[in-house]
Amino acid sequence: MLALSGCASSLYVLRSGYEEARILWRRQPIEKLLLQPDIDAETKQKLALVLDARAFARNALGLRVGGSFSSLARVDADQVVHVVVAARRDRLELVTQWFPIVGTVPYRGFFDEAAARAEAAALEAQGCDTVVQPSVAFSTLGWFDDPLLSNLLRFDPVSLADVIIHELLHNTRYIPGHADFNESFANFVGHRGAVAFFETRNDSASVARAEQLWSDALAFSRFLGEAAEGLRTAYARGIDEAERQRLFARIQTECRALPLQTKLYSDFAREPLNNARILHYLLYNDRLALFDTWLQRHDGQLGEAIRAILHAADGASDPFAALAEPDSHLSIASLKRKD
Repeated sequence: MLALSGCASSLYVLRSGYEEARILWRRQPIEKLLLQPDIDAETKQKLALVLDARAFARNALGLRVGGSFSSLARVDADQVVHVVVAARRDRLELVTQWFPIVGTVPYRGFFDEAAARAEAAALEAQGCDTVVQPSVAFSTLGWFDDPLLSNLLRFDPVSLADVIIHELLHNTRYIPGHADFNESFANFVGHRGAVAFFETRNDSASVARAEQLWSDALAFSRFLGEAAEGLRTAYARGIDEAERQRLFARIQTECRALPLQTKLYSDFAREPLNNARILHYLLYNDRLALFDTWLQRHDGQLGEAIRAILHAADGASDPFAALAEPDSHLSIASLKRKD
């Protein structure tokens, strides 16, 4: 079984590498595209915004940008990555797998939706809850110069800047085996980075939109954390499937009652819930207020807060716990003085 498992993992990695190579082969420098007369004005504006956002991430936030998002790769609608997440049905526990470089991760990405659905069906047959979600973007963690995928051009400017900054945080640092911390931290940096980016452009409408999205993310993070704790308590005492479904229904009713300003989390309140879907959302929205506390401690200077958070999390067995320690909020300046 170990041999078969290793073979399957190798085939998965090879197929993923092949699909990634196809995308990299299609890269076209954005600066050259901006000079082409046959590209419409809206597309040019968004391409120029991507270049500005990556420059902001590098110069103002200190992120590792390299050549990422300096090019565009045109992709078909069916080339979107489909992420499969699985969880135990009897408790809030993700099914994880180990891969080189990234360590233990609670998801697998497929460029073919049918393959993703087949993987989910196999996991369901083993007694797992699953969810298959399309991914708007992905990062090779700085190993390659990731292009902007053409499907992102349908995004509004705020969401587009958010995604670019989010992915560039992954380029900068990815802590192996801590997907929840990596994704939630990147979610914070993407949202807060978008606010700061549009402030430098004196774009008050976009700043307001970015602040609304971040406010909703904070509210949803608090709500989801409390809902997850309630479910953990219920599973610990033992519940049947009927009660599980009642708890899911109540969570969605409470979610719909949240005073959210955007439709960012409307799918969570509408789509059928199971443990995998809940944990998938929690991966990206875990304890977001903790990161915001660090930003406040650094006088709203996002670049400084990012560096301090990375310093505190470096080498920690539990990065979230490291951030919550009383003395872990030392500023970069004080750390340098101590050195």
